[in-house]
Amino acid sequence: MNTLNQVKAGNAATVVKIHGEGALRRRVMDMGITKGVEVLVRKVAPLGDPMEVTVRGYELTIRKHDAKIIEVQ
Repeated sequence: MNTLNQVKAGNAATVVKIHGEGALRRRVMDMGITKGVEVLVRKVAPLGDPMEVTVRGYELTIRKHDAKIIEVQ
């Protein structure tokens, strides 16, 4: 299983499933990250957290902890 936190800067991936439950899962979905959407990883901070992604035409900063629940291909 590949997760969003494993995608390198400059690469894109398609969301397959969002794991987790409760408020964290709902927050990720409210940010526009849903099944089938393409996510482009633009930058990763020097220490690895957070990472900047482009989703649905806008830029979003997400923590690695939150990116671990997003399964991609």
